[in-house]
Amino acid sequence: MHDAVERGASTRSAERVDEAAAALPRTRDDGYLDAAATAPLRPEARAAMIAALDDGAANASSVHQAGHHARARVESARAEIAAAFGARPAEVTFTSGGTEANTLAIVGLALANPRGRHLVTTPLEHASVLESCRFLERVFGFAVDLAEVDASGRVRPASIAALVRPDTTLVSVGLANAEVGTVQHLAEYTGIVRASGALMHTDAVQAAAALPVRFEAGADGGWPGPGIDAMTLAGHKFGGPQGTGALLLRSGIAVEPVLHGGGQEHSRRAGTENVAGIAGFAAAVRASRLQLGSQGVALMASRDLLIERMLREVPGASLTGHRTERLPGHASFVVEGVSGESLLVALDAAGFAVSSGSACSAGANEPSPVLLALGLSADLAQTGLRFTLPRPVSGAAIDRIIGVLRAETEHASRRRGARTRRR
Repeated sequence: MHDAVERGASTRSAERVDEAAAALPRTRDDGYLDAAATAPLRPEARAAMIAALDDGAANASSVHQAGHHARARVESARAEIAAAFGARPAEVTFTSGGTEANTLAIVGLALANPRGRHLVTTPLEHASVLESCRFLERVFGFAVDLAEVDASGRVRPASIAALVRPDTTLVSVGLANAEVGTVQHLAEYTGIVRASGALMHTDAVQAAAALPVRFEAGADGGWPGPGIDAMTLAGHKFGGPQGTGALLLRSGIAVEPVLHGGGQEHSRRAGTENVAGIAGFAAAVRASRLQLGSQGVALMASRDLLIERMLREVPGASLTGHRTERLPGHASFVVEGVSGESLLVALDAAGFAVSSGSACSAGANEPSPVLLALGLSADLAQTGLRFTLPRPVSGAAIDRIIGVLRAETEHASRRRGARTRRR
């Protein structure tokens, strides 16, 4: 009886997912489930880029009419992105992507605001944050402390409070983790950081395309809440072009440029602006924000069905990250007894593009530092599997995914049994 009820509930969930998937436009590759690495280019972004490219090749810093026209495109995009996140246009600095924006935030803020040489971050951060902190540690003698996290990937507020000290210059905590999808409640400790006099940065690269993120401290109903001084964005997570990003920096806060040359981007970031890329970035942000509510609900339905079936039907599968407080299209697992690489290869052969974790760390052939920070063993931390959905997937697609993973786990079990018998 219980099994029949459970099967009925799963069938209804699958039907809802199929309806949601059918209501959205199809992409050329509906097996692409790696949006956290890069989201498919939106048609709106492509159209904006083509329009900018067709308009000519003028430099936005040039004083002739063509240059003024290019400048107008850049400033229109700046105003649109600022409005989307509740910022002022002057608070938006365009960069070549999230990595550069994080580097500008960490290195630039630490060097320009020398109240001390102490930084606080977490072991969950993107490599661009952690490596920027290590650079400051190695070259400028900064001390770096990592806050504690729990088994779901939530930062412990008490740990932040314990680590912040009078010489802390900057605290950096990502709004959502790329590898396990857990969303942080930054408001639990931004007050502590502000009271100390330190600056607060959040890497919102993963979260901003999926949650109602707002930079303005007084904005209601949005993440990350008040008290953020700097926030990082990347265009390709919204379905914009790769190689575009932005740092949102509160007015009046000094930042030391990490790229030196001309006076572009209010003298914060030297280099000729990527006019077409910036236009595509703004168009993708606009389209993404318009779909945020409806797309989020549909993604959560797909995500939850995938999680439910993985945990019930794939031997050894365990969810990583917070069960509910996670990004809408993010489902991540470890599968005991099977290498993550073999699962990726099997899914790839079946037409599904997924990953083992952050694209910037994939291929390292070492246990995931994020999963180790969550308390997993080194062996288990090498079995990570991440599905990040750019759109809802059908129940039939989930059937195929589960079938591939069951076959691979059963094959791995037979191999282990054969090795045991040979001994």
